[in-house]
Amino acid sequence: MAERVAGPEIERLIQLLAKLPGLGPRSARRAALHLIRKREELLGPLANAMQVAKERILTCTACGNVDTSDPCTVCSDTRRDPSLLVVVETVADLWALERAAALRARYHVLGGTLSPLDGVGPKDINLDSLVTRVAEGDIKEIILAVNATVDGQTTAHYITDILSHLDVKITRLAHGVPVGGELDYLDEGTLSAAIRQRTDF
Repeated sequence: MAERVAGPEIERLIQLLAKLPGLGPRSARRAALHLIRKREELLGPLANAMQVAKERILTCTACGNVDTSDPCTVCSDTRRDPSLLVVVETVADLWALERAAALRARYHVLGGTLSPLDGVGPKDINLDSLVTRVAEGDIKEIILAVNATVDGQTTAHYITDILSHLDVKITRLAHGVPVGGELDYLDEGTLSAAIRQRTDF
């Protein structure tokens, strides 16, 4: 067993950093050393920002996004089209779509997907408030921006069923060849979806 080279406080910092996505024990050590070396510029401000986040971060009651205000920045933006609602699985998906800056819509975060094998049913994700929002009548189109997984597609079909009695157009993200993708490197499922959903050129 390797000898400990730092005190318990530094070891605790490394252990906590290692719990972050994309950081293993070695990456966490490098990150901890960098933070320690840049103590004044990074460590203090990071600790302050984390304290503020711990005290002030909320979940938006309208869409499920996380922010320091409720309603969140996205929901408060009056330049967004209130008739267009993008349904996503997680906040990370919402942020990814916002980075793309492809549309100025409102969002609804499900907080997961239906997964009968894992015991996740309709009451375990944010579906009731979705039905309520759509029933209010302002939304004309729902874009299902869920992952192209079995659970994602199961969730998309379920949403389509529970909203079928409402006058709303339901669309989904296109599936297929990514921009800049080479056919030789794509899996058969992606190629098959791209061929089935081909469009005019």
